[in-house]
Amino acid sequence: MGLIVQKYGGTSVSNLDRIRNVANRVAKTYDSGHNIVVVLSAMAGVTDGLIEQANQLTETPDKRELDVLLATGEQMTAALLAITLESMRYPARSLLGHQAEILTNTTFGNARILNIGAGRIKALINQRHIVVVAGFQGCDDEGNITTLGRGGSDTSAVAISAAIQADACEIYTDVGGIYTADPNICSKARRIERICYEEMLEMASLGAKVLQIRSVEFAKKFNVPLHVRSSFNEEEGTMVVNEEDVMEKLVVSGVTCNKNEARITLRKVPDQPGIAAKVFSPIADAGIQIDMIIQNTRQGGQTDLTFTVPEKDFNQALQISNRIANEINATEVLGDSDIAKVSVIGVGMKNHSGVAAKMFSALAAENINIRLITTSEIRISCVITEKYAELAVRTLHDAFSLSNEKI
Repeated sequence: MGLIVQKYGGTSVSNLDRIRNVANRVAKTYDSGHNIVVVLSAMAGVTDGLIEQANQLTETPDKRELDVLLATGEQMTAALLAITLESMRYPARSLLGHQAEILTNTTFGNARILNIGAGRIKALINQRHIVVVAGFQGCDDEGNITTLGRGGSDTSAVAISAAIQADACEIYTDVGGIYTADPNICSKARRIERICYEEMLEMASLGAKVLQIRSVEFAKKFNVPLHVRSSFNEEEGTMVVNEEDVMEKLVVSGVTCNKNEARITLRKVPDQPGIAAKVFSPIADAGIQIDMIIQNTRQGGQTDLTFTVPEKDFNQALQISNRIANEINATEVLGDSDIAKVSVIGVGMKNHSGVAAKMFSALAAENINIRLITTSEIRISCVITEKYAELAVRTLHDAFSLSNEKI
């Protein structure tokens, strides 16, 4: 008998027939002798619909009340699944975030989990109940309902797995696992059988949408094995595990692209101590995440400072940058939202040379100009013009022979 946490995304519970399908899958796991906790997202489209309704009332809905509203999506699916399982004569109980003792900070809309008591979950498991938890939500120490941000149900599932020391956390989606590239872009993309947490973190941060970054961070921190698989078939998916558990470390395991990026350049910035802090602190204070940063030194004690931000924050970041430029006597601010970031990822890069050269040569052969480059120990990223993004993914997938490997 094992202890399994299963998480089902919005497409897996998008209507009553799919909820029945989830119930049948859960019942099969229960009948196999396992104890089981199920974490659910809202039905596909429900969260967006609730946000739209709030925005019709006001352009700036109160964040606390918005969290109260959005949490109802997961409450509905949790109750519907529990009702379905009970009708099938399985002992099921639904719990909301606060009932599952998911304690968060007070950052409404993007709260961080501080602790999970899990006492009620464990008590129900000991009684052989199927525990159905509404994902995406928790509460702060004052009892306010909070939500964890988009994709937060993944984080809920992994955090609960860690709290109850589950044997595995199964993440069910509408895709069959983690692929070497987005199958919608690259028809030759192959499913990866096993991938380590570090690679998955890079892929999630660089455009792969299968898992939320914070869920992978939790899994890595608490050593929770993740199994990403489809809720629409019985095929094995992808295991996300420790690096030591990946038998063969390929040089490159996957290619990603992110079209939701924008670039800002401050030209002729004074090359002085403290200037970088003056540039980036106001942007950080506005809650804007900065990704790539490149500095090009000029003659005469000046430098050009280039960085990327999420495209949704581009206009705000550009306004802040123009204000900063006036304060520090930079001569010009340039902005460009017509960019994409393409990356190759693989733990095998730690011990192999020539990856960058092969990447740059492959892009050059297709006449794709590289505008920015950054690297880490297991990743190389290039900023290119957005219209070449999909071509770049297919080109790099072929260059590193990812369709020919069993991964």
